[in-house]
Amino acid sequence: MQWEKTSWRKKPIKQHPVYEDTQALAEVEHTLSQYPPLVFAGEARALKEQLAKVAKGEAFLLQGGDCAESFAQFNATNIRDLFKVIIQMGAILTYGASCPVVKIGRMAGQFAKPRSSDMESIDGVSLPSYRGDLINDVAFTPQARKADPQRLLQGYHQSAATLNLLRAFAQGGFADLNQVHKWNLSFVKDNAFGQKYEELADRITQALAFMSACGIDSKNSPILRETEFYTSHEALVLHYEEQLCRQDSLTEEWYDCSAHMLWIGERTRGLDEAHMEFLRGVKNPLGVKIGPNATKDDVLGICDILNPHNEYGRL
Repeated sequence: MQWEKTSWRKKPIKQHPVYEDTQALAEVEHTLSQYPPLVFAGEARALKEQLAKVAKGEAFLLQGGDCAESFAQFNATNIRDLFKVIIQMGAILTYGASCPVVKIGRMAGQFAKPRSSDMESIDGVSLPSYRGDLINDVAFTPQARKADPQRLLQGYHQSAATLNLLRAFAQGGFADLNQVHKWNLSFVKDNAFGQKYEELADRITQALAFMSACGIDSKNSPILRETEFYTSHEALVLHYEEQLCRQDSLTEEWYDCSAHMLWIGERTRGLDEAHMEFLRGVKNPLGVKIGPNATKDDVLGICDILNPHNEYGRL
């Protein structure tokens, strides 16, 4: 079937919100479609090139973040600390393994989550399950558990602010390797993990001092003071993802500009279902969560749909 960014709507879909007010949903979708992209096609292509090196054993992939982000816990400190953990781990892996580390945060969009049941029951009362802040609220009341399309807009704005801060951290000097001692979080400073990190940080500092003596420092080598940092999330709510799907003006290919990398979950990976249909048409780096009950045919079918031209080989 010819792919369009709306063609997922003709397919069966699972783990997806049902909005009672379809007019309100349509208005939110129109608003989202007019907003700027959160990431750019060139960034997604750069990540794909880095992941190709990972697949060939020339680099290491480090991905980390929350199971689901929260609107209530959104603040600069939490963003900074997660960024700090990832670049700290990246520095350790780079130094220990002597290979590049591709760093991806599960953030700036990880607001929705699949559930094992559509309904939740407490004391004989049944309400729709909480599906993440992008869809409804954790409070156990009928109004809170109703799917609210306005939350899609809040998710976009929170993602935009998060990405803005991440780019500032990655490119503005916070990631400078000369600051490696300052990345250690307070809750590990006084235990064995913190002490081991400080020992490794001392060795990195010594290596940087040697490089500086040879004329290589963060002033003349941006790679020492900046880092590449990408974002990812599960593309679960397709009303949201579709509106951020944009055609690249350079290549005329389609990218989901809500994140650099996207994935499909174990519960939504049906070969003839909506989530697979949507992501088969975008050029972002993609992933699929595959559980232990998956068959060989399941895996091969997923590869054939999401990677039809065998671009980087079948893993």
